[in-house]
This record gives sequence, structure tokens and C-alpha cells, in this order.
Amino acid sequence: MNTKLLIEYFHKLLPLDEEEMAAVDRFFKLRKVKRRQFILQEGGVSAVNTFVIEGCFRMFMVDENGKEHNLQFAIENWWIGDIGSFHSEEPSRLYIEALEHSTILQIAKEEQLRLFVEFPKFNRIFRVLTENALVSAQRRILHNISSTAEERYLDFVERYPYFFHRISNVQIASYLGMTPEFLSTIRKKLAKS
Repeated sequence: MNTKLLIEYFHKLLPLDEEEMAAVDRFFKLRKVKRRQFILQEGGVSAVNTFVIEGCFRMFMVDENGKEHNLQFAIENWWIGDIGSFHSEEPSRLYIEALEHSTILQIAKEEQLRLFVEFPKFNRIFRVLTENALVSAQRRILHNISSTAEERYLDFVERYPYFFHRISNVQIASYLGMTPEFLSTIRKKLAKS
């Protein structure tokens, strides 16, 4: 199975022994996803944790006016999922869509719990992943409430330069909480200075 990238990812957090590496092969399921295919839709329960081997995804919600709001993008070596729905087993308000043809590894909640019992090291690894996601979410909230649109854009450019060839300006604008036209205005202003 194509779990080599995931095993390398886990090794960076905590080294795995042979038995633990074999468990990754056993518990994670490989899945191919076509461009524009959803791996989660509003109303469904997020029953799996997803690691991106190849490709690009976006997680978004649609408000009562039909406007999309991007919450997260994920590319190779990133995780994506509705953590609230995953843990509560309640219906999600979110969608997760492939922006490119993609290959992912997924683990179902029941399997993840079994993995934690059989191999406690994974419990620590996933705790670190959850803590990192919380830190990232807090940072994004603070940045969104205390920064100008231009500052948010410049921060995005600095943190995620590899997204610009893979994600449209419309998607980036949605993530930054602005219209594509306003993003275009900011980019033109910055190009002149």
C-alpha cells in the first residue's frame, strides 16, 4: 500500500517501530478521488480522518445566501476533516471537495480508536495533530479580527506560496474573507508599490 508518505510524516512526530508501521498499512485505506468530487457534504457525518498523499482539497461552508466560505485547504502531507463532526458524530455543516485528482489515506473513527488501544503511540501522535490544528485555528481567528485585508493577503502569500498555482483567486479570496474583486485591487496596489 502507498503509506510510505504517511509513515514518514508520523516518524517526524514520533519514530515508529516495525509493528507500528505495519499497523499504518492495516488501518489506513487508500482512496482515489476525482477533481470536484466530495469526500464530505453538509448533513453527512465526518466518519474518517483524511491524509492527503497527492492532490488538493478545500473545506468550506455555504451560508443561508448560498455564498461559499473556505475554511481550509489541504495538499500533500496535510490532514483535512471536520473535527467537530468526527468527534461528536453529529451532521456536518461543511463540504470537503477535491480541487484536483487526488489520492488520500483515510482511517475510520472506530479503526482509529482501535489503533490507539493497540498502539498507544498513535494516541500521542493524534493529540499533537489536534493541538497543532487548534493553534492554527486560533492564530487564523486572531489574524482575521486584528488585521487588514491587505495584511491577511500578505500573510497568506508568505505562509502558503505553493497554493497560488493550484488554487484560484476566487478560492483564495473566499478563504481571506473578501471578494475576488477586492483581492484583485489589493494585488494591483501591491504590484505598483
